[in-house]
Amino acid sequence: MKTAKDIMTTPVVTVKPEMEIKDLATRLSDNRISGAPVVDEEGRLLGIVTESDLLLTEKPVHIPTFFILLDSLVYFENPFKLDKELKELTARTVADIYTPDCLTISPETPVDEIASLMVEEKIYLLPVVDQDKKVVGIVSRTNMLSLIT
Repeated sequence: MKTAKDIMTTPVVTVKPEMEIKDLATRLSDNRISGAPVVDEEGRLLGIVTESDLLLTEKPVHIPTFFILLDSLVYFENPFKLDKELKELTARTVADIYTPDCLTISPETPVDEIASLMVEEKIYLLPVVDQDKKVVGIVSRTNMLSLIT
């Protein structure tokens, strides 16, 4: 049975948290990839950043609806959502937009398990990490489709 190590892409294009957003966009575009693992100085996984994260920096702000009752603001929606949207719009570095808690797989993860994870969790990229959380590869849906051909 095939495993992640049989289909993963290596070497992996990674980014650091301090990378500027415009440099991230260039790196993704130049390498024709939809996302990249975010790593520390030792190459250990911190999270993942994708094109979708970049697109969030361009969406319009939705101001929550509210009314005033007895000199207090009462929101119809979660006001913390506005705070999150403002942070995304003002993002300057990868650290401002990446997802820190991302799913990972090991080089020994069977491909049927990878396929299930991707479908059930609606994930397009899975970093492959070793025991020390160092990124050793990445599996994308494109890698999975290569099994069909």
